[in-house]
Amino acid sequence: MSTADSPSEADLAHWRSWVGRSEQHSDRVHGGALDALAATLDRDDPPARTGDAPPLAHWLFFLPLARQSALGPDGHPRRGGFLPPIPLPRRMWAGGRLEFLQPLRVDDAITRTSRIAAVDAKSGRSGRLAFVTVRHEIACPRGLAITEEHDIVYRDAPQPAAAPPTPPAAPTDETFSRRIVPDPVLLFRYSALTFNGHRIHYDQRYVTEVEGYPGLIVHGPLIATLLLDLLRRQRPAAVVKRFGFTAKSPLFDLHPFDVCGRFDDGGRGVALWARNHEGALAMSASAELA
Repeated sequence: MSTADSPSEADLAHWRSWVGRSEQHSDRVHGGALDALAATLDRDDPPARTGDAPPLAHWLFFLPLARQSALGPDGHPRRGGFLPPIPLPRRMWAGGRLEFLQPLRVDDAITRTSRIAAVDAKSGRSGRLAFVTVRHEIACPRGLAITEEHDIVYRDAPQPAAAPPTPPAAPTDETFSRRIVPDPVLLFRYSALTFNGHRIHYDQRYVTEVEGYPGLIVHGPLIATLLLDLLRRQRPAAVVKRFGFTAKSPLFDLHPFDVCGRFDDGGRGVALWARNHEGALAMSASAELA
């Protein structure tokens, strides 16, 4: 990779040669996994033996089953393969956009077809950045169920003594909210549920000494799941048609945070966000209801 402030044209062209690559995986909607998610979210749902899976439950399936010897130093599978081999050391789930066409049901056989949709790069205040967008299509026996665009960001390691960017202030006009205490047990349970070996979520020494963060990082998809879970608690019968979310700043296991919501558009739209202990915006999201 180029040592300049942004990736070289050759680097970017090489990474963009991954655009269009695809892979397919099959799985089954296991009620036990849904029960484990409910327990992790501190819900008292009955056992999931029949019925619909909640929105975002598909993240519990199609798990990354790389062999132990195929993992990189950060706990992720080594670079290359389906995703382009971008060497920037920090890799995060930056956001996504989903459309729910029909619910997945317990015991459904499901298939996920994934394709690299876009690769881009730029230089920002925090150093070099690269972006990969993956499009997923999840199908069940009744046809296409979910379409998803998943944004991954790769970042430079921080410069010594560099101050982290200041996140924007979070809204304070929520009409419903919930306080979350992101202790290491919660983060471990979610990592285990999703077979996520990324060490920033459970390895205190690695995340502070190697990646330079102050504490364990709360998973982006866990925050998004907590936002939709907040909506389910407020309006249990609501049917979510679309959902989008963008990570704005990291949350750590050092402090509680709030997941917040407000109904818009006559109750069919929902603004959702996560606010850290200092009032800064950690994640913004929106949902459209049927």
